[in-house]
Amino acid sequence: MIKMPVILGPTACGKTAVAARLAYELDGEVISADSRQVYRGMDIGSGKDLSDYIVEGASIPYHLIDIAEPGYEYNIFEYQKDFSRVFNDITSRGKLPVLCGGSGMYLEVVLKGYSLPEAPSDPDFGEYMAPISDISLVEELSRLKKLHSTTDTVDRTRILRALEIELKRHEADEGDDAGASISHKPHQVSPANRSGGVKMQEILNVHHMIFGINPGREIVRQRITVRLQDRLSGGMIEEVRTLLAKGIPPERLKAYGLEYKYLTQYLGSELSYDEMFRYLNTAIHQFAKRQMTWFRRMERQGMKIHWIEGEMPSADKVKMIREVLENVLQ
Repeated sequence: MIKMPVILGPTACGKTAVAARLAYELDGEVISADSRQVYRGMDIGSGKDLSDYIVEGASIPYHLIDIAEPGYEYNIFEYQKDFSRVFNDITSRGKLPVLCGGSGMYLEVVLKGYSLPEAPSDPDFGEYMAPISDISLVEELSRLKKLHSTTDTVDRTRILRALEIELKRHEADEGDDAGASISHKPHQVSPANRSGGVKMQEILNVHHMIFGINPGREIVRQRITVRLQDRLSGGMIEEVRTLLAKGIPPERLKAYGLEYKYLTQYLGSELSYDEMFRYLNTAIHQFAKRQMTWFRRMERQGMKIHWIEGEMPSADKVKMIREVLENVLQ
């Protein structure tokens, strides 16, 4: 059975460096599980840190980074398909896939084997819903699925697309395990529904082992602030200015959250520099806390995470991970 190490953790914990070194030592390649690093040109703000993929002078192959244009609404269904494609490619070449990231839903769609419906967009759907207010649409969406964030409720286009997907999923599930959770249903291939508008994406049953990188709350807090200062002085403001100059709507950039939200507000004169820094710094700290809450929830739901605690060089963390992996990778 194929094995896949998984490296997760909150932002600024150093997980990418650990994953890259692990891939270097085990002849592997890294698959990213980050919802913003898929976009080209969103480099500094999304924390790609591509220099981490150079280990002992060797370039470690990485995947699912820079695969979509900024402004495009890449989604979790596309990620599931892209992961399956990349995973098959890596393993077919005899390499070890190492999954690394901090986007909870991207990780879970792989690790739990969710079934996601491919819901082709109906060009008339928006017209059908035109008389209905955004508030009512969000209420209906929340009835169909648990909203883990505000990503799907930022603007009307996203609300409509999310609602269209959920309605088609609900239609496909009617009469088939009706009591199961719509959004968190174990993998199965659903029979064709009456409309034929939805087909289920079969994904791999990947035998994995999860490692969590957690230097400690205070260390992460310090790293977040220092890293933010470095990125602001290292071109992050210019990166967002360039994206805006390319014609990406400000509201679209704001929808990506964190750096792109607050820097867009700063460049649009909605915030002063000091306000931007203060709000953004706080927001990233809160984001890191939410990530840890998500990972703890994964544990409560039965997913074993081997935590690598404390501050130490990446090489030492990899040594600890390899000791755990030693038996299962034989």
